[in-house]
Formats: sequence, structure tokens, C-alpha cells
Amino acid sequence: MEAALPLLLKQLKLARFRSHWQPLAQQAEAEGWSPGQFLYALCEQEVDHRQIARRQRLLREAHLPWQKGLDGFDHQHLEPKHWQELQVLTRSHTWLLQAENLLLFGPSGVGKTHLAIAITMAMIEQDQACRFFPATALVQLLQKAKASFELPALIQKLDRYGLLVIDDISYVRRSELETSVLFELICHRYERRSLLVTSNQPFREWDEIFPSGSMTVAAVDRLVHHCHIVGIKGESYRQKQAAARVSSGSSHPPT
Repeated sequence: MEAALPLLLKQLKLARFRSHWQPLAQQAEAEGWSPGQFLYALCEQEVDHRQIARRQRLLREAHLPWQKGLDGFDHQHLEPKHWQELQVLTRSHTWLLQAENLLLFGPSGVGKTHLAIAITMAMIEQDQACRFFPATALVQLLQKAKASFELPALIQKLDRYGLLVIDDISYVRRSELETSVLFELICHRYERRSLLVTSNQPFREWDEIFPSGSMTVAAVDRLVHHCHIVGIKGESYRQKQAAARVSSGSSHPPT
């Protein structure tokens, strides 16, 4: 019977059971566990293993450019109420269940992408599927789908992500790409799924992104209806680091 057990566990896709039941059985026998205690310990290991594997898969699927947490963020340029708000958002994914959006505004180099990544990682830790896109790459992907008459299918496919990150939306220009596809995505996710958008330009300058002023107003209206808006002020961290290197006489980039 024991010889056939590994095959049964393989068929049931219980990988942790298959690799750990024997040493755990020896421990149970040595310590006098009841059958229920042994089974509980075995199931607990399986659940832990699956959760770790799922989070690793969610991290891969998120396509983050790098991994940084909220603890490493220098929040001196954030108002205390905004910093507290971001901390609250990372502790719970309730705002994703309510299809709320998060908009991060600030000049280039103040850490908007860092915050977007940290929040995404916090949501993944809470078992939420997320996807990170540089805005220009997302628009190109949507445009390609539209050209092959597959845009509705792609937008529907992106629904599997409770959080969709659009990083640096200000770099999208209507003169370079037909950005009505971005408007279609925003409309589709409205009150259905959450968006996290970073921008180094205020709303009044978004006319440069969408094909018409009326489309800009409609897009902004949908984004801000159920939304957390955080503004970041200050100088670029990269510029300050470069200035510090120059003042110290070093030309080497930081490691």
C-alpha cells in the first residue's frame, strides 16, 4: 500500500505530500501524534508550499522592472496624510475589491515608479493578480491588438488582473500613437477593476495624451470617480545623487 502512495499523491497533485509524508510520518510516530495531528501537519505544509509557489508565479506574471518595498521609500516629499494613506492601501486589498483607482502625481525622479512597484508587491502578498506596464508599451500592445481586430479580447484578458499599473502615462503622446485604445481600456475597467496610474503631468496637460479634449475629460472623470490621489513634490533623487557624486569628486555610478 505504501509503495503505491507516491503514485496516488502524484495523481492528486499533492507535491508537498509526496516529498514530505515519510519524514513527517517518522516524526509523528516518534512524538506520538494522533492521525489527525499528522494529517493536519501534512496539509499545513502543502498549503504553505502552494501559497509560496503562487506568490512566486504572481510576481513573475506582474512583470515588475525591479522589486522594492514601501519600507525603502524616502517619504520626506509626501504629506503625512498621503504617506499614511499609502500605508493603509498596502495593508489591505479591499480597494481592489471595490474597483478603486490610485493616481500618483509628481515630477520625474521622485519615486512614483518605486511606490507603484511597492504597492503592487503588497497586493501580490495578499494573493492578488497584478500586471505592470510602462504606458507606452501598453499602448503599443493595445494598438497591435486593435490592428488585428483583437482589442476586445485583449482588454477582457486583462480583467484577470485585479490591479493594472500604467506607469508614466505622461510619456504617451497622441501625435506618436493613436491613444483611443487607452481610453477604451479605462472605460472598460471603470467600476470593474482597479488602475494604478503614475504621471509627471497634472490633469490639465493630459490633452496631449488623448485624441480629443472631450475624451480627456471622460477618461479623467472615470479615473477619479473612485480614486485615491497622491501628489509627490521635491527634486529628482537621481539628480540629487548625481550632484552628490560630482561634489564628492566621484564619477562612478552608485551600486
